[in-house]
Amino acid sequence: MRISKMTIKKILKEQGAERVSESAATELARIVNRYAYSIAKRAVKLAAHAKRKTVEKADIDLAK
Repeated sequence: MRISKMTIKKILKEQGAERVSESAATELARIVNRYAYSIAKRAVKLAAHAKRKTVEKADIDLAK
């Protein structure tokens, strides 16, 4: 699952942008997705290290 360009455009517009170019939406989506996947990967490793199958908020906090 990825955060779509449409979602990114909506976020930017909610923050006050009148218009958002395709290239801006594409780039921000790439950055946001990379960051989210990186945190998720680290959080899963932290949960596994703690011998848990459930990723908890604390894992996300530590993974940031």
